Formats: sequence, structure tokens, C-alpha cells
Amino acid sequence: MTDKPPAASAIAFRVLNEIGIISQLATTAFERAMPQGMTLAQFTVLNHFVRLGGLRRPTDLARAFQVTKATMTSTLQRLESKGLVAIEADAADGRGRLVAITDAGRALHADCIVRLQPRLAHMAAAVGPDALAALVEPLSDLRATLDTMRD
Repeated sequence: MTDKPPAASAIAFRVLNEIGIISQLATTAFERAMPQGMTLAQFTVLNHFVRLGGLRRPTDLARAFQVTKATMTSTLQRLESKGLVAIEADAADGRGRLVAITDAGRALHADCIVRLQPRLAHMAAAVGPDALAALVEPLSDLRATLDTMRD
């Protein structure tokens, strides 16, 4: 009997390990490029709204980001205090709240993207645009697979 994991599992672990390291490096680089006080957590909420539009319940956002409702509430309160999202009562559910991005939130999101451009251009030049393009589909497939594995 061997203690060595099957080859496919070992490769899967290595891939996830690399993604974890990349995530840490990317988070640090991102937050260094952002305006003072903007965190990656706040940006990802704005990005969610820019990509998908519409209104969202805080509980739905917490589920989407796989954080506690309290964590999401804190992030949303910080964004609201900066005028980047609006939180209002849900007319269909008197106890519920709905969140929407504001024009200021869209503008700050766009500014964040502009601030990232030098880092993104450096990355594209170092890795190569073709190599980056080749990563998109397999990473998207991996994300979709992991998304189906949520608890």
C-alpha cells in the first residue's frame, strides 16, 4: 500500500495550491493599486453589481461570496457610507433590504480598473497575451465545477 495520492488528485492539489498563491499575490497587488480605504472585498461587491446589474438582498450577496451575513453587512455598510451602494427596504418583504450600486460606485469601479491597468499590462507582457487567453476557458470550467461543489 502506498501513501502517495493518485496522480490526478496530486495535480488537482497543485493547481489549487498555485491558484491560492496567485490569489494572495493578486490581492496584495490589487489593494496597493486601489484608492485609500478600498479593499478587495469592497471592490468585488461593486464588480458583482457592474457585471450582473440589478438589486440584491444582503443574504444573497453573502451566499454568492461565501461569507457570513454579518461580514457582508459590514462590507455593505462601508460601501453605503462612501455612497457607493444604496440600501433600501424591500417593498415585498418589510424586514428585508435590497442593495444597488450607485453612479458613484460605478465610477469608482471604473477608476479601480484604470488604476489596475499598469499591473495588468505588465502581467500580460510577462506571461503573454496568448498564454493568458488560453487560461480563461479552463479556469472558467474549474470555477464552474467548484461552484457546483459548494456546501
